[in-house]
Amino acid sequence: MNKLRSFLTCTALLLASLPSFSQDPNFYIFLAFGQSNMEGAAKFEAQDTLSVDERFRVLEAVNCTELNRKKGNWYTAVPPLTRCKTGLGPVDYFGRTLVANLPANVKVGVINVAVGGCKIELFDKDNYQSYTATAPDWMKGMLADYDGNPYARLVEMAKIAQKSGVIKGILMHQGESNTGDKTWPTKVKGVYENLLTDLNLTAKNTPLLAGEVVNADQGGVCASMNPIIATLPDTIPTAHVISSAGCPDGPDNLHFSAEGYRMLGKRYGEKMLSLLKN
Repeated sequence: MNKLRSFLTCTALLLASLPSFSQDPNFYIFLAFGQSNMEGAAKFEAQDTLSVDERFRVLEAVNCTELNRKKGNWYTAVPPLTRCKTGLGPVDYFGRTLVANLPANVKVGVINVAVGGCKIELFDKDNYQSYTATAPDWMKGMLADYDGNPYARLVEMAKIAQKSGVIKGILMHQGESNTGDKTWPTKVKGVYENLLTDLNLTAKNTPLLAGEVVNADQGGVCASMNPIIATLPDTIPTAHVISSAGCPDGPDNLHFSAEGYRMLGKRYGEKMLSLLKN
């Protein structure tokens, strides 16, 4: 009896020491990272800011006083969803597609950490410093918003999100700055596996969705990267490539137009819906 009493006492003390929070299984969280097309390079329009469903939430990854948003807090996902002055991106219509098609009791939350012009090496948690040490001046302000380590900020925010909901997938749009790099899939695998480990996730339950860069059918200047992106599922079995075919781009042939982002985001959403259904 004394042994049982001691066991119960120890168990009670252990439970009391654990963090107390309520994780909602119907709050689906998605992580997003990449470079400028994930940031959102198109100016959002009135249709993008009106009537955003409150079930679609964004966890602010930086402090934005001009938006009355604080890092680590949840807000209705009205753009911008990355940093304070970024534009419309694929995550906007990814989330809208999900909430429009999931049961009414399901909420969708996104965390978007992206840096324009960066290579995938920026998200290598073990070697990012060798990349940031030679970053161009125009990138340094963006890096400073993440205290110089975007990967660590993504993990920090993801752990906060896990107190409220369940991470269901990871979105990536990156590759323009690695055009022609045939080792890119292996580098992406390293980032993906680090995220799974650091957040105690399994690949089976956390698919990776990777979007193509501006397609050749739009005159994309980095379209030669798409055949390399297409091989990603050979390296990561739980990766899925999102086609950019037919998605309009902007005048630089590098970034999508607002309509292109809406189309691409919807494709991300439709793919994730099919995976959630399975």
